[in-house]
Formats: sequence, C-alpha cells, structure tokens
Amino acid sequence: MDFVNCYEDVSRAGAYATLEFANTYYLAYRDLPAIISEHVTGTSALDFGCGTGRSTRFLRKLGFDVTGVDISEDMLRSARALDPSGDYRIVPRDNLTEFAPDTFDLIVSLFTFDNVPSAAKVRIFSDLCNLLRPAGTIVSVVSSPEIYTHEWASFTTKDFPENAGARSGDVVRIVVTDHQDRRPVEDILWSDESYRQVYREASLQAIQVFKPLAKGNEPYSWVNETKISPWVIYVLRRAL
Repeated sequence: MDFVNCYEDVSRAGAYATLEFANTYYLAYRDLPAIISEHVTGTSALDFGCGTGRSTRFLRKLGFDVTGVDISEDMLRSARALDPSGDYRIVPRDNLTEFAPDTFDLIVSLFTFDNVPSAAKVRIFSDLCNLLRPAGTIVSVVSSPEIYTHEWASFTTKDFPENAGARSGDVVRIVVTDHQDRRPVEDILWSDESYRQVYREASLQAIQVFKPLAKGNEPYSWVNETKISPWVIYVLRRAL
C-alpha cells in the first residue's frame, strides 16, 4: 500500500485544531516539561511538524521562543487563526534550509515521524541535527507499535486487524476518536530498533527513552493506557 500524507487536508486540519491535551494525548505531553527542564538550556526552539500549533503554543507557555514549521498549508492556516502572534512557516518537502546551522537549543517533533516516509527519515533527522546548537536537544514523540493493535481513550484500531501483521516500514491505520473526523489516519509503523538505526545514520544518539503510562488517577477513562504505553519519547543529542 502506497503511503499518502493524509494531513494535507482542509477538513482534517479543522478537526485537529479542536484537539486538547486530553485522554491518550495527555500522556504524550504530561512528562515533557520535566524532560525539557532536565535536558535543555536556552530558549530557542523549533517545533517540527507543528500542525495546527498545539505543541508550539505548549512550548511558548514553557518560556521558549518557538518557530513552528509544517508541510501543510491547511494545518498552518488553522495554527495562525488560533495563534495570530505565533511564528508559523511552511517548509515544502521538509526543506529546512531557511534556518542557519547551530540555531536551536531545542527541537521537538510530536507524532511527526509517524507520517514521514521511511526513505526520508534519515535525511530529515540529519537536517535537524545540523540545526542544533552544540548542546542542543531533540525531543521526538512517536507512536509505539502497540498503539496500532489496541484500543485507547483517544483512538480505535479494531477495524484494522491487518495492523497486527505489520512490520517496521509498513503502512498502518488508526482512527482518532477525540474529534469529529473519523476517517482513518494512515501512519508508518516504525520499531525502536529502526528508529535507533535512523538516529545512528543521522549522527544522533538517544540519551534517554520514555514510555509513559497512565497512573490511573487522572480524570480520563483509560482503556489500555495504564498497562501499555501508546507513545515513545526519545531524547536525542548529537553523537559524540
């Protein structure tokens, strides 16, 4: 099955603009302030694959001077409408050459690499590595392989039993239940081993890896989140 980036879509952008930091998504963001505080000095940040700006606004509230970039003009249009004072820029084909090397103290990507074709992952991570200041940090949040084979507070995969047989690099499907657009999202399954190989080829190293679980006392109706992590958080630095 050929991969198509389903986020370049007006209706999808409108739906994603309504998402909050709730349900399964809460676990993707919950630990980021502490992780960033521990690993980042400086305030210059790039939000790679910012979409409708949810993570960009999140970083600004943490005190960062942040630029959001995305390949989808539809997503950026929603981001600018929600946040007129924000800095949101289109990067066609993930071309980051408008930014000088050694520019950012922090680069974040939340869910972005779920939708980056396999062949482009090394190139993009290499480009992001070049944009880091010498002590800079990349925090990349990706979907765990398990997210595509279980049910969640924010997602359903029950209509896609074929996901269970997917291997790293295969297209998988999932439906977001936290907004009105119930069309399946097509992602690319990518294993931990595959990500680590990408990082090595991009001259990066994972200095910490987190798999957040719900504690059970949050105000959400958890499904599998207390026992299976839906997300993986990689903290990356330039390889020594």
